Amino acid sequence: MDLVIIPAGVPRKPGMTRDDLFKINAGIVQSLCEGVAKFCPRAIVNIISNPVNSTVAIAAEVFKRAGVYNPKLLMGVTTLDVARANTFVAEVLGVDPKAVNVPVVGGHAGVTILPLLSQVQPSCYFTKQEVEYLTNRIQNGGTEVVEAKAGAGSATLSMAYAAVKFADACLRGLRGDAEVIECAFVASEQVTELPFFATKVQLGRGGIEVVFPLGLLNEYEREQHPIAWNCLL
Repeated sequence: MDLVIIPAGVPRKPGMTRDDLFKINAGIVQSLCEGVAKFCPRAIVNIISNPVNSTVAIAAEVFKRAGVYNPKLLMGVTTLDVARANTFVAEVLGVDPKAVNVPVVGGHAGVTILPLLSQVQPSCYFTKQEVEYLTNRIQNGGTEVVEAKAGAGSATLSMAYAAVKFADACLRGLRGDAEVIECAFVASEQVTELPFFATKVQLGRGGIEVVFPLGLLNEYEREQHPIAWNCLL
């Protein structure tokens, strides 16, 4: 088996924090990763189960304990943050979301989510008010969905889209396609002092081939970066 996708767990409901999710989903992820370590230790593993900021670390510890940990094969899926960022930025710009690419770094919850609006492709300009609006909406996109569904669960169709998009990128990398670049929550020694951090990565036959640096940040992003960093400690 070349690719394992772990979306299992309970969804977030109104009033639930990600700590509440952790108490339930941590054991589920641990059990599934024990199976991966035993039966397909060389597979790329996509962790979708929330809170991703914590479940990826749990998966890593399970694999370390089993003696099969490879940081190039373990990835937290943050593609939904990118999809939301692309959509919200496209709305402000009045263009097709497919024509926009917004790097989103940090983590996968609240203020740990840091969209790099200064690095949007194609290059564009945002006012201070637009930057604050977009950043806040991207960071709270999950809560917006939970509240809109009024107890019926969290993001489903959009999460499924994000899961498929990232899985497809992994498979294209395994096939040997060139320049397969996505954002993901990965081992981050090259980028920060944190054990895991979401950043752009290049995928290939061995999983993660390149972990890209954050690049130049503008003043607003430099102010937000320590906030995200501290919440991921």
